Amino acid sequence: MKKVLAFDIGGTKIAYAIIDEKGNFTNEVIKVTTPKTSSGIYELLKTVIKGSEDEIDGVAIATAGPVNNENNKIIGRVGNLPEGYDETDFLSLTEKPILLENDANAAAWAEFKIGAAKGTKDAVILTLGTGVGSGIIVNGKLLKGKSGSAGEMHVRFSFGHERQCGCGLWDCLETYVSGTALSTDAKIYLAPDATSYDVIRGLKEGNPKARAAFDHWQECLENTLVMMANIFDPEVIVLSGSMAQFVEYEKLNKQANEDILTQPFILKQAHFENNAGMLGAALLLIERL
Repeated sequence: MKKVLAFDIGGTKIAYAIIDEKGNFTNEVIKVTTPKTSSGIYELLKTVIKGSEDEIDGVAIATAGPVNNENNKIIGRVGNLPEGYDETDFLSLTEKPILLENDANAAAWAEFKIGAAKGTKDAVILTLGTGVGSGIIVNGKLLKGKSGSAGEMHVRFSFGHERQCGCGLWDCLETYVSGTALSTDAKIYLAPDATSYDVIRGLKEGNPKARAAFDHWQECLENTLVMMANIFDPEVIVLSGSMAQFVEYEKLNKQANEDILTQPFILKQAHFENNAGMLGAALLLIERL
């Protein structure tokens, strides 16, 4: 049975484990703090790979940032990782086959192959965390575009110059439907120092102001689902990430399907969370071995 060493590289931590062709983790997932330099990340990867090289058939890496269609190089700067990380020569880490994929795309592939979108051909996977990520499956394949950067949902959601995004622009999608967005709503509806945690706690306590804040956030999410459905006409839209657990799925599914122009879709919560990127990257590589 084929096995690969899979990594998930993020700005805060790097996780890794060995995964077999059925999607089973053959050992415990190990998490370490992401080194502060690109050379430090390279050396960490090289050391871990060397320790497992005799028992694996390849190395799969899920990473923040856009990845080319050859799955061997990052093709744009990655804001939450050290300077020069995008220039890393991943292929020099080992002589074994290596596959690199954007973390949101990799997570989407895991959900498509063995998760909430299994059995479909067309699916949208949205990750609602600090920001918003996405992976798009069209006719059983990842939507990558001409360079590998397709599917990034960093689009303008409004034109009122109300919320400035970390990218420097105003009113990007993630300023309305991420965890950060719910914290913004908390400050508007509850108190200047309120956060998303206050909204969730207030919901449980029946606080009407918390309900108003959450309803605004969820309405923005519903508008996003309608947009995704109208553009991609998916069979299923899957929500993952820290904010996905709070979504009122039955209510949102009904509202969004009433507003779309395409055929109905099903709204689901993701099966996999923290390890989805590793799993999806591993499955993508194993298919090529």
